[in-house]
Amino acid sequence: MRTLIQSGTLVNEGQTFEGSIVIEDGKISQIIQRNTTPEASYDEVIDASGCFVIPGVIDDHVHFREPGLTEKADMDSESRAAAAGGVTTYFDMPNTIPQTTTLEALEEKFALAAKKSHVNYSFFFGATNDNTGLFPQLDVHRIPGIKLFMGSSTGNMLVDRREALEKIFSSSPLPLMTHCEDTDIINRNMAEAKEKYGEDPKVTHHPEIRSEEACYESTKLAVELATKHHARLHVAHLTTAKELGLLGKEKNITAEATVSHLYFCDRDYAALGTRIKCNPAIKTECDREMLREALNDGRITVIGTDHAPHLLTQKEGGCAKAASGMPMIQFSLVTMLELVDQGVLSLERLVELMCHNPARLFDVRQRGFLREGYQADIVLVRPNTGWTVTKDIILSKCGWSPMEGHMFLWRVERTLCNGHTVYGQGKVDTNYIGQSVEFR
Repeated sequence: MRTLIQSGTLVNEGQTFEGSIVIEDGKISQIIQRNTTPEASYDEVIDASGCFVIPGVIDDHVHFREPGLTEKADMDSESRAAAAGGVTTYFDMPNTIPQTTTLEALEEKFALAAKKSHVNYSFFFGATNDNTGLFPQLDVHRIPGIKLFMGSSTGNMLVDRREALEKIFSSSPLPLMTHCEDTDIINRNMAEAKEKYGEDPKVTHHPEIRSEEACYESTKLAVELATKHHARLHVAHLTTAKELGLLGKEKNITAEATVSHLYFCDRDYAALGTRIKCNPAIKTECDREMLREALNDGRITVIGTDHAPHLLTQKEGGCAKAASGMPMIQFSLVTMLELVDQGVLSLERLVELMCHNPARLFDVRQRGFLREGYQADIVLVRPNTGWTVTKDIILSKCGWSPMEGHMFLWRVERTLCNGHTVYGQGKVDTNYIGQSVEFR
């Protein structure tokens, strides 16, 4: 199969230029600067006129809920949403049922994805207080890292024993991705809030309960342990300006910001309520602005989504009762492109944070860049094309989005996964199955 993408504006490795891409057997075989059409015959010619052509997005942080929680989401539905959003690779988190804390559970996820995932995939292994003995058996060429809940919001994966934390940080053969919130501080704040506001405080109090202090103290401990043991630490979903002060000193310590924390702030609870309730909480406008600044100075390395669907019925209530998490993967790229239009970051920097850096950070093989010999994971995005998010176009199984009613000016025109058009003309090719990602 030989495909030509022609007449697009390519954005790759800090450069933006007119060019064409030749794809053969699922890989990029040639990149041609300027619009010179190479002399050859093609099975397919894709006209990218008016579009920006970028590498497929690698989302390092999703919860696709399978197995065990498939009433809200599954690999089929959420990978369709990913394809429609320009995401060609995702790394799924371990807090499913059963939790991905055994080798058998890990294998089950790979087997499910090999039948159901319409884009490329891999899975984090989950750390517990007592499973470090399994670390030497993990295939470092197959998974991106180990997820550590230093403040656990779901399940019983909280690792809170100092001895266990020391062992995990000293023995992990892979990057450690941490959820950092201090559970004792959160429990104390919740008790105080219930005393003041009743058994289910309004969602506007969520950032007071899951507070700056709770985030900072936990992230500070993670940084101390990573520094002590020379571990590769990747702090998930950073939310506060104060935590940013812990970053930038050690090359082995990196951080992720999510689209939600970069786009929303605590003012948005008034309009969106529990639809934007997530852990860690959406914080202040000042925190959001500082996170946006950190996109450009290197303190934030990766933009992910923490895509975490729940049914709307599970989002009812306030701080105590409403589930935390929201579906974002289908609209993550266009949301960040909106921030490009606002001058928050450049298009080249967006590609760095959403495509190149996840590949670099996790040592992904032959993905994340427009390079000859690399897998043809490619997205065409078109600017100046107004459209509104309506319920009928939402592909996540939960059937809602915090972006409903929002008008975007960028559109994902086409998503190619391993050279195959998995999304185009508003439709996902549900017959296509993505590949298991290789590392290092």
